[in-house]
Amino acid sequence: MAEKNYLIHTPEGVRDIYGAECRRKLAVQEKILQVLYSYGYEHIQTPSFEYFDIFSKDRGSVGQRELFKFFDRDNETLVLRPDMTPAVARFVAKYHCEDPMPLRLCYLERTFKNNSSYQGRLKERTETGAEMIGDDCADADAEMIAMVIDSLRAAGLQEFQVELGQVEFYRSLVDEAGLDEETQEALNHLIENKNNFGVEELLKDIPMDAGLKELFLRLPGLFGSVEQIRGAAELTGNPRALKAIGRLEEVHAILAERGLADYVTYDLGMLSNYRYYTGIIFKAYTYGTGDYIVTGGRYDKLLMQFGKDAPAVGFVIVVDQLMAALSRQQIDVPVVLPGTVILYEQEARTGALWLAEHFRRQNLAVQSMKRNTGRALEDYQDMVRRRGQRNLLYLEGDGRTVRVMDMVKGSEDIILLSEYE
Repeated sequence: MAEKNYLIHTPEGVRDIYGAECRRKLAVQEKILQVLYSYGYEHIQTPSFEYFDIFSKDRGSVGQRELFKFFDRDNETLVLRPDMTPAVARFVAKYHCEDPMPLRLCYLERTFKNNSSYQGRLKERTETGAEMIGDDCADADAEMIAMVIDSLRAAGLQEFQVELGQVEFYRSLVDEAGLDEETQEALNHLIENKNNFGVEELLKDIPMDAGLKELFLRLPGLFGSVEQIRGAAELTGNPRALKAIGRLEEVHAILAERGLADYVTYDLGMLSNYRYYTGIIFKAYTYGTGDYIVTGGRYDKLLMQFGKDAPAVGFVIVVDQLMAALSRQQIDVPVVLPGTVILYEQEARTGALWLAEHFRRQNLAVQSMKRNTGRALEDYQDMVRRRGQRNLLYLEGDGRTVRVMDMVKGSEDIILLSEYE
């Protein structure tokens, strides 16, 4: 008995989805995809597993400990895809290497990370996203943000915020300070967690320009409105840092022109575990979930590793996190469930199957099933109620009459089959 119970359980970090929850998830995914299609993005699919080198440390993707690795029969190391961006970069370099014009791609895929399941984090996630290849202007960055906002609104979210950062701003300061890799890693962690005291303690014995040190100390607090970001320009004369701030301002102006500026805040202390990002990065948050529901950014050098020199920007919506937020915010996702069950006896089969097709031609979802003589009619009535369905249509005998039972109202009628013609 114990062995049987063990076999029905799923591993840590994955889960089954079924019934109304599954239909709601599919409905939300379709709404998001329709937004991406409306912007002219072409749907692609990439393999669930790739060669290890696609996601190695050199690519700037996830750490090796977070990879699900295995070997094929030729002893090649393969990994389950942990991150869509390198997979898309590989795809573009293979099929569009010589295409100089901008390319718009979107997808709906699953990713796999062997991470901790702390706070319910899933190891298998459903992600839908978009990538624009070959366009390095601020308009492309703004289009990504606009699609994120439109997608979340289409999914039903009303209250959410998109935070924009700039990794080039931070990296320009790190390069100016000449920090070693170990110090950089420690500083990244402290700034990302808004730990002002930790930053001060880390840098107190490191020789650097006083103004630059002061900027590092203030970096965890440089978030909020675009005015605060503009104020950061007064704290540095670093040309790269100033250019990075200018890019944020340009994106802000485009979003304001689109009427979307109220959805966006800014954070110069935002960093990312993905080291392939080179410019603007962003995340979207809402209440009811402990993690981001969207992440993305610009990665202008990643495709070069696969043989194509092209700028790129993209994002992913973590559908599982989005669904959790919709549920906790009690936002309804309308779905069409099979509302009618047609139950028939042996001699009534022809009429029952005709009636089922009659309803389906009217775009109504119905289930038809032959009655098991060993089961009482009450068993089927209980099934309909339990599964959230409404009507049970029972064709008994020769099937010339239909016993129509509304399981919500508790009413019952007898209708001639011929009346449905």
